[in-house]
Amino acid sequence: MEVFDLGLAFVWEYDTDFINLIEEILHKAGLSTFVVQGHNIDEVTEKVRERKLFFRFYLDRASDAEPSFEEIAKILTRRKTTIINPYKKVHNAIDKASMHLEFINAGLNVPYSIIIPPRNEFENIKLTVEDLSSLGRPFIIKPCNTTGGGVGVVTGAETLMEILQQRIINSNDKYILQEKIYPTILEGRRAWFRCFWAFGKPVAVWWDDKTHIYHELSEEEMLEFGLRRLHYKTRIISRITELDFFSTEIVLNEERKFIVIDYVNDQCDMRFKSKHYDGVPDSIVIQIINNLKSFILRIKKLEAINRNIQGQSE
Repeated sequence: MEVFDLGLAFVWEYDTDFINLIEEILHKAGLSTFVVQGHNIDEVTEKVRERKLFFRFYLDRASDAEPSFEEIAKILTRRKTTIINPYKKVHNAIDKASMHLEFINAGLNVPYSIIIPPRNEFENIKLTVEDLSSLGRPFIIKPCNTTGGGVGVVTGAETLMEILQQRIINSNDKYILQEKIYPTILEGRRAWFRCFWAFGKPVAVWWDDKTHIYHELSEEEMLEFGLRRLHYKTRIISRITELDFFSTEIVLNEERKFIVIDYVNDQCDMRFKSKHYDGVPDSIVIQIINNLKSFILRIKKLEAINRNIQGQSE
C-alpha cells in the first residue's frame, strides 16, 4: 500500500495556486502529498477501495461541488483518515439556523434574526408587521444551508414579497432573516473583519463587505483599536463547530459591540491577493498553510508516541 501524509482534492481552477503552495511547504517539511482531481478521481477511488492507496489526512475541496468525489470521501472516513473538516461536523456548522441558536447560547452577539421553515414543508408562513419592523429596513435574506460567495443572499430586502420570492427559489431550505448591521469606522476603514480558524489558531484580517477587498490586520492595529476579542470570538466558534479550518465574518458596530455576521464558511476562498484584487493577502495564505503543516506534524508525533507506548506495554 502507498501511504501519503495528505490527500488534496479540488476541482476549482482557482485553487491551483493554493494547492501548489501547500505541496511546496509540506514537502520542505518532509511530508508527502497526493493531488486528487477530476482526471484521476475514478482511478484513485478504486485504489483506495482496494487498499492500494491511503491518506493519513485528507483536505476535501471537491465533494461539495462534484458528486464523483463523494465515494472516496465515504471510504476514507471509514478507514479512519483524518478528514479536514469532518463531514458530520460540517453539515451542522453550515446550517445558519442551528449556528444562530448555538452562538446565542455561547454568548456571542448575532444580528436580530427570524428563522423561517422550508417552503416545501410549510407553504404558508406568518410574519407580522411587527416582525418586519423589528428587522428594520433594509434587511438581509439568507438561505440557511447554501454557503459561499453570497449565493442566494439578498442584502437589501425591504418587503414581504421578496421573502416569499426567495422561498420559491430554494424551496427545500430554511431561511434566516437578519437585521442589517453597520460597522463603525476606524480611521477611515469599515470595521468589518474576516476571521479564519486555521488548524488551532485564529487569524484575523480586514475585509470590506462592499468591495470584498482584504488588508492585513497588524498587531499594532489590534492593540490600538481593541480588536484582540476577534481572536477570542473565533475560538468560541471553533469550539462550537469543532472544525479544523473555516472563516467567519465579525463586525465591530457603532456601539463597539462585536457582532458575528456570516457564521461559518467551511470552504474558504484562498486565491492570492498578488493575483486577484479581492484575494487573501499572500502572507495570510502562507500562515494558514504553515498552521496546516504544524497540525499534521503534531498529530503524527502524537500517534508515533502512542504507538511506542503501546509497543512497550505489549
